[in-house]
Amino acid sequence: MSTEAALRADIVEVGRRMYARGYTASNDGNISVRLGPDRLVMTPKSVCKGFMSPDMMCITDLEGRKIHGDRDPSSEMLMHLEVYRHRPDVRAVVHAHPPVATGFAVAGIPLDRAVLAEVLTTLGSVPIAEYATPSTSELPAAVRKYIKAHDGMLLANHGALTVGADLFSAYYKMETIEHFAHIS
Repeated sequence: MSTEAALRADIVEVGRRMYARGYTASNDGNISVRLGPDRLVMTPKSVCKGFMSPDMMCITDLEGRKIHGDRDPSSEMLMHLEVYRHRPDVRAVVHAHPPVATGFAVAGIPLDRAVLAEVLTTLGSVPIAEYATPSTSELPAAVRKYIKAHDGMLLANHGALTVGADLFSAYYKMETIEHFAHIS
């Protein structure tokens, strides 16, 4: 298992990559990683993912209580907690708004065609979770419907969510979703 310092640095790097690729703008998106069985390292709310530093991260428990950090955790924390509750195998969650994939989410078109072998082997189909207002309790409920069987999903009128056994695998699944959207 990675150290807390390494996980904080990895979150900063993934945030920088998401911002550089245009998957997030302004303060959009959020990232979390398991830090042991009952704690998470999470991006803070109201911070641009391209300009974070390791000291900005928050530590929460699996109930969403902040344990450590000067900033409050992401406003999408409930969505992350829902994933961890239903997927003990998941060690990282990435949420972003990659533009082409988000366009599919807005149009109501799932990325479920068997077009690219890499997508099939990495993600399978990419369903659309029904619309729920961001930062509300409806969003975790919408994610719950698909998270047990999918490592990536579109969020209707919102963006995309990916999960993985580690942070970089979750992030690479986000890249895969956006790449799949480009060629679909």
